[in-house]
Amino acid sequence: MSSAPSITPWNVHRPPRADGRVFLVTGGNAGIGYFVAEQLAATGATVVLGSRNPAKAGEAMASIRARVTGARVRAVRLDLADLSSLTTVADSLGVDRLDAVVHNAGVALDDPPRQETVDGHELMFGTNHLGHFALTRWLMPLLSAAPAARVVTMGSFAAKSERLDLDDLQSRKDYRPKRTYGRSKLAQMSFGLELDRRLRAAGSPVASVVVHPGGALDALTPSRPPIHVRTTAARLSAAPAALLIQGKHAGAWPAVRAVLDPAVRGGQLWGPRAFGLRGEPRREAMWNHLADTTLAAGLWDASRDLTGVDPGALLG
Repeated sequence: MSSAPSITPWNVHRPPRADGRVFLVTGGNAGIGYFVAEQLAATGATVVLGSRNPAKAGEAMASIRARVTGARVRAVRLDLADLSSLTTVADSLGVDRLDAVVHNAGVALDDPPRQETVDGHELMFGTNHLGHFALTRWLMPLLSAAPAARVVTMGSFAAKSERLDLDDLQSRKDYRPKRTYGRSKLAQMSFGLELDRRLRAAGSPVASVVVHPGGALDALTPSRPPIHVRTTAARLSAAPAALLIQGKHAGAWPAVRAVLDPAVRGGQLWGPRAFGLRGEPRREAMWNHLADTTLAAGLWDASRDLTGVDPGALLG
């Protein structure tokens, strides 16, 4: 008799090898995106940092190479707040296929006034959601060329208490920075799930997964100078918070697992194990408002009209 093959438990410190694969991380030069890139680079994959700031991308690449022997990492200029600039990103990658993209880059404003992108969209909604929506369209040929590519969308716990208003996606009637940020992340997450539904309907090999980092605090994040420097005072003052939340290195774990773990499936939601705030990554039950397919379809149509592109146009 032959026994069933054992399943190796997921180890956040020893993810599986990914030699020969190519991953793009938007906003990979700072914050959680940096740690996603660093951890993916340790698997032997080629990791491309999407960044609008070449100098900061250079610092991030140097930091990754200092910590990951033989790291294959490079950068491509990427400005999600300028939709016209995204049309050339796929060509700039210089590859014939893309095994995953992590939609991580984002803008979070704390104070008024309301700001807009060069295209006239509210800055957080335009960057966090519309920029990634349009980028997905331009990357789809490269993703479809890979055997089993993944689109991983980095959401936020801040989206859990928000609701989308299709009549005020640009926050013209109700602009409150923290609420607008939460809604922009909710739009991202809703898009990621709707994308997977359309991918499945088209029989595409590409899968779309949504993740969130839980509570990720700078003061609990290990130093990566000059990208991030944690002082002793900051570490000590944040020590009590470590019972409930974590650093940005741990906030990267759900996205890294969503990229690499063959057990992860499209249309799933992944986050930290403990109350969705800290700990190792696990699959979460779908939030009720993320299960609203009618709203998600309405958001897709509105996003298509606002950007002038459709990520599903090439699916069949």
